[in-house]
Amino acid sequence: MLRFDDISVETPTRESLAARYADIHTLLDRGGTAARAEALEEWDKLRRETDSWSALVHLRFSQDTADADAKAAREYADALAPVATDHDVALKRRLLADPDRRDLERLAGAHALRLWETDVTTFEPAIAADLEEESRLGARYTELLASARFEIGGGKVNLSGLAPFAESPDRAVRHRAEALRWSFFAANGAELDTIFDGLVKLRHGMARKLGFESYTPLAYRNMRRVDYGPDEVARYRDQVAEHVVPLVARLMEQQRRDNGWDTLRYWDESLVDPRGNPKPAGGHDLLVTRAQAMFDAMDPGLGRFYRLMHGGGFLDLKNRPGKAGGGFCTSFPCYGVPFIFANFNGTNHDIGVFTHEMGHAFQNWESRDQPGIDYLWPTMEAAEINSMGLEFLCHPQMELMVEEGAADRFRRLHLLTSLYFLPYGVCVDHFQHEVYAHPEATPAERHAIWQRLERHYMPWTDYGDLAYPAKGGRWQAKPHIYRSPFYYIDYTLALCCAMQFWVQSRRDYADAMARYVALCGRGGSAPFGDLVRSAGLISPFAPGALAEVVREAEAALAA
Repeated sequence: MLRFDDISVETPTRESLAARYADIHTLLDRGGTAARAEALEEWDKLRRETDSWSALVHLRFSQDTADADAKAAREYADALAPVATDHDVALKRRLLADPDRRDLERLAGAHALRLWETDVTTFEPAIAADLEEESRLGARYTELLASARFEIGGGKVNLSGLAPFAESPDRAVRHRAEALRWSFFAANGAELDTIFDGLVKLRHGMARKLGFESYTPLAYRNMRRVDYGPDEVARYRDQVAEHVVPLVARLMEQQRRDNGWDTLRYWDESLVDPRGNPKPAGGHDLLVTRAQAMFDAMDPGLGRFYRLMHGGGFLDLKNRPGKAGGGFCTSFPCYGVPFIFANFNGTNHDIGVFTHEMGHAFQNWESRDQPGIDYLWPTMEAAEINSMGLEFLCHPQMELMVEEGAADRFRRLHLLTSLYFLPYGVCVDHFQHEVYAHPEATPAERHAIWQRLERHYMPWTDYGDLAYPAKGGRWQAKPHIYRSPFYYIDYTLALCCAMQFWVQSRRDYADAMARYVALCGRGGSAPFGDLVRSAGLISPFAPGALAEVVREAEAALAA
């Protein structure tokens, strides 16, 4: 069995990259199908090696942001990334100029060429230094948040460790947790504003250097969105405002009544279940053990894959000081095995993040034999169908994962919080569209933009005496805004599709699971809309798609 400790990739240099790419160009100089095929094979191998090395370096930094060696390695990787991109783009341009387009499509795939046509518009050597600075600022944000420490409940915790207190049945404890959280952001607000201001201006400047009016079209191309644009996304946000916001407002009011509160405050929103949010059946060791039985029952292939992940040490799920917050899945395409990173904190979110990242990991495993590296991952809105879809498909096995007698309550909680997420998710996206449309805005003006959009998408939000989020600072706690611009809408688009898997699984679980596994195997071999259709799902951009899913969810909650 392959183990994570066996993962080893040679560190590339500027010189080694130049030499390898020169060899690929020499192959193309020979001309003909055989030389073209050999060049593509060598290029794919090189990209797999470079991506595997970069993934390992950035994972090591996330595992301990205070480690000087890990930080130095990450800084080296960030400096080398634009060099590799320059080589990549130059090769893509040469390939796209090849007069024998039909042969190239046969060898690489028509969708890969469409992706390359998008990629070549996103880079010129003139922005190389800007990209390195962008990475440096993003890493500073990660380090800053990882440095947070709080005294609560008789101990010291980081931001992730606040979560159990933020969900406490004791209202005073919830308030204390949120007061501590936002005191950190208030104390560091000036630096957070400075970091973001630097990022916005850098990104706008890069866009202008590449010939775009603003950063938004560049961001969409960076995300490789080849079959939709900002107009479709804006209409989707409108659908959320029309169909989801009123429902969530009613559900929040019901939550207030069920708990007997005079007013629903921000620190009350996370206590969804009046009996207390269901907790995991146990700690880290119990959950990772029981997960084997869960995945075995769902699908034999999924069970075998999890056995490899667990047994091979490809899971890092424990929260600890210095570890970056959040959760993610990365991969080492030289080896074909992904890695899951998370921060368990003793709440129901442990199950959510675990099943979510397992969905990403399983998709990457199932698509490992796709013909080229461009197809190993789908674009991110499609990738999030794989992750969120698995969250819902795990529902029938929740008796294994949550405290005794709480499985039905967990399923209800998951459905409710999924609906609650949609308005917040589109608010984050709308905020970014406005920010990059007005790069000259001051930090205070950006906070005002968030306040205005929050009132539109989340009118129930009442921060009480939490002054910092009340003045529009809540967005600073969302890493995606800093490090992955325009990514966040992908979760909301995918959720519309993932909930369709949930609806189908309630009628025919085996069929829903089979179509889910097949979708994972397709990886990124097609654009978002084609992948959605291939799984028998309706695009979230289709009229009525979101409204239908919301009706199903509302009916299930009322049952």
